[in-house]
Amino acid sequence: MHIVNARLRQRPELYQLHVELGRFSAITAQDQRLPAPEGSIDAQGKLVCAPFIEPHIHLDAALTAGEPAWNESGTLFEGIERWGERKPMLSETDIRTRVYKTLNLLVNNGVQFVRTHADTSDPSLVGLKTLCALRDELKDKIDIQVVAFPQDGLLSYPNGDRLMEEALEIGADVVGGIPHFEYTRELGVASMKRVIELAIKYDRLVDVHCDEIDDPNSRFLEVLAAEALFNDLGPRVTASHTVAMHSYDNAYCSKLFLLLKRSGINFISCPTESIHLQGRFDTYPKRRGVTRVKELNAAGINVCFAEDSIFDPWYSLGNGKLLRTLDFGLHICQMMGYKDFSKALSLVTDNSARTLNIEERYGIEVGKPASFNLLDGEDDYSVLRRQGEVQLSVRHGEIIMQRQPSNVITPPWIG
Repeated sequence: MHIVNARLRQRPELYQLHVELGRFSAITAQDQRLPAPEGSIDAQGKLVCAPFIEPHIHLDAALTAGEPAWNESGTLFEGIERWGERKPMLSETDIRTRVYKTLNLLVNNGVQFVRTHADTSDPSLVGLKTLCALRDELKDKIDIQVVAFPQDGLLSYPNGDRLMEEALEIGADVVGGIPHFEYTRELGVASMKRVIELAIKYDRLVDVHCDEIDDPNSRFLEVLAAEALFNDLGPRVTASHTVAMHSYDNAYCSKLFLLLKRSGINFISCPTESIHLQGRFDTYPKRRGVTRVKELNAAGINVCFAEDSIFDPWYSLGNGKLLRTLDFGLHICQMMGYKDFSKALSLVTDNSARTLNIEERYGIEVGKPASFNLLDGEDDYSVLRRQGEVQLSVRHGEIIMQRQPSNVITPPWIG
């Protein structure tokens, strides 16, 4: 494969990219736009970017909104209740059918890496088993990490700890948790210590639904970060949501950020879902209920964006388009300066790769797998502003998705 007339992020020149045996063999600058040799791909001055990454989604629950009932209050807790009613209907066939449809949406929108949570508060573990099987079956087409996620609590749900260990023995890649949903603060703290203990025992990553609540007294993030620091696991640990941070006072956050920076943990924000679920008990002023993405980013703490849900009991929209999530997230987090725009794609690419611990095999660099998207724009800002469709997605040197730009007919009354 040979690509000419390509733009690369944060670079003004045009580039040629050569691919051999599924890897980038050479990346060279061009002095001017070149005619495309036969059999090559002409990027036409548009941006070649590393693939999009969906770092936080619930594939086992995707496409189940309204089954058997809708989340009418829009709260996180009713969403959990509605999902509890849907769980008895789960089967391998049901999950496979919905996951294939959802992955198709993601791949068609340039996503090549996915971290999905699988509910372990289900004695059958059918969701986790099915997602682990699909991960292995589809490994040549898409990279999937499976999080063992105790939706109803690791220590509060009957046999929750045993089910977590069983899930890790089955092959889950990541240990999950939900400390704010445990019955007491003491159980929440104990669950964080247990999550880290299990990650060490089974040599797994960690991704915790942490402080996903408007309560300013929900402060399990400090526990998770401290345990990650004490056990030297920071880069392997992720705190998802952390929306209570939006309700913390600045004096506490000033202290907290020192710990977060020192610990080296990662953050995932799901801005469209969080702004929908949080603030539901407020009148006015009404909190946005999204973590401090702008401040985390400015402090040099790794943070990325995720969609979280696609048509499930917690969020009844979603379409697999991370550019939509990025657009909304920058608005919600008031990251609307040109400097924010100029590096915006990092929130759905490089930062996510760091979170998933896949940096060694991710990126547009000689020797790395030739996986990339061709985007409708010349740089981060123009891609974000246009919100165009991903035009081409290549994985390990093979085209997995390609669309032709639609013909635009200009009305005759426009000059």
